[in-house]
Amino acid sequence: MNRDTLRESAAEFLGTFTLIMFGVGVVAQVVLGEGKFGEALSINFGWGVAVTLGCYVAGGISGAHLNPAVTLALAIHRSFAWSKVLPYIVAQFAGALVAAALVYLTYREAILHVDPELTLKTAGIWATYPQDYLSNVPGGLIDQIVGTALLMMVIFAISDARNMALPPSIGPIVVGATVFVIGMTYGLNSGYAINPARDLGPRLFTYLAGWGSQVFTAHDNWWWVPVVGPLIGAAVGGLVYDLFITRLYYKEAPQKKK
Repeated sequence: MNRDTLRESAAEFLGTFTLIMFGVGVVAQVVLGEGKFGEALSINFGWGVAVTLGCYVAGGISGAHLNPAVTLALAIHRSFAWSKVLPYIVAQFAGALVAAALVYLTYREAILHVDPELTLKTAGIWATYPQDYLSNVPGGLIDQIVGTALLMMVIFAISDARNMALPPSIGPIVVGATVFVIGMTYGLNSGYAINPARDLGPRLFTYLAGWGSQVFTAHDNWWWVPVVGPLIGAAVGGLVYDLFITRLYYKEAPQKKK
């Protein structure tokens, strides 16, 4: 790994760490506070701001992917170097795992007070679990594909120099707002993971920290859905943007763009 890739991967680690610290942290406060210190709106808003802050931490160094699905979509659709895909993803998962551990350390006594048996009630602080009515396939998979595709379309739009071309300093705010509105509109079914590192990294931590295999076997082995779904969704979202904007508009009528 060359020095630039190492530096960028370190930024991805710290950016994802920031995202999970605030995102999982807000869920911990709401769940462990048993409704006295926030509610669903707090969680949606907290995750949106968490994404924004994570982007500001890493954006100038690595581009602040903070999400393996985003990294994969950029490699597929935007010529992001494939040699950097694995280092970025490893850094993202590592950042999420370390942050999950620190959130646990901070709230350990509250967890043991509220849920000494370590059930899914508190495991849900770290990872997503679906509603009882939701199927893994097709319901859950569609849910994750749709949410992540919407996120990726917005990311492509705001980073497109021939479209709105937002200043880099404004981009994180828009991405955070997008995550916020996804949570407000598509959070019911399964909690809008839309990020494999955000879900699998903390889920792995709960397995190691005492919640055990239930975190992987729950809901007919749900765990893989918020991993595979976002990877597909980001690729689809990027493709849709390119089909409707990049190819139809720029290639057929570039002279109309001012």
